[in-house]
Amino acid sequence: MVSGTGNFSPFLLLILGAALDGSECFVSVAPTVIRPSLRTSSPFQQTASFLEQDEFYATSFDIVDNCAAAGQHSDELYDAVRYIDRNASKLYPDESAKEELWDRAHGSWKLQLATGGGRYTTFKPVPIFAYAMIDDTCFGNGVGLNQDTIILSLLGPHYFNAKRRQMGIGIEDVYLFSNEVTQLAPGFITDGMGLGKTPEDYRESKSRMPTFTIIGASDKSLIARGGSGGIAIWTRLEKDIRPAAYGTAQI
Repeated sequence: MVSGTGNFSPFLLLILGAALDGSECFVSVAPTVIRPSLRTSSPFQQTASFLEQDEFYATSFDIVDNCAAAGQHSDELYDAVRYIDRNASKLYPDESAKEELWDRAHGSWKLQLATGGGRYTTFKPVPIFAYAMIDDTCFGNGVGLNQDTIILSLLGPHYFNAKRRQMGIGIEDVYLFSNEVTQLAPGFITDGMGLGKTPEDYRESKSRMPTFTIIGASDKSLIARGGSGGIAIWTRLEKDIRPAAYGTAQI
């Protein structure tokens, strides 16, 4: 889905830390709370006409889409991502374009490739099944065996700053095998992951909220940067991950 690999998102990111330079992760959800469903229509159809006219953008995203689907680096991948990243002000010139980018970032994603930090230019395959999910109100992530068997999941509200293309990540709930276990998580773990902390809490404690900066998104792949500068690439999953991760699509 990024300004936070060194801050990525709690416990899950401890696991993903090796790939994304990340840390933090754990979460839980009150089953009585109903939140909006994931968007099912292809958000890429909403892309600004400028993107459609930029041949370099189209070619670059074709490379990203193909590498994301295969989970394999190519010699052209870094330059393709760099083009999209460096031309962000041109590709997303106003708030409307940035909101369309944010719309395209909604969905269920499998983490496929990542650099270790800002100084690395090679994308390495992620050796575990790790996912991210963005809907209208929440961000979730976790790890599992595949998209049908999720072991650990986190869930909480997101805070999107369109001007910066940046999503702040709050963590409220922790799940094991789609069962909410927030109250069972040890205090030292929940404290370390910032469970229940809001942007105001982070400001008061003069600490950083985990964040992602969205670099680009298509109907097939998502590119985002974490706080340490590492870049991650996801491929869109065929299924809504929420039933496997949280026991229901209505979270």
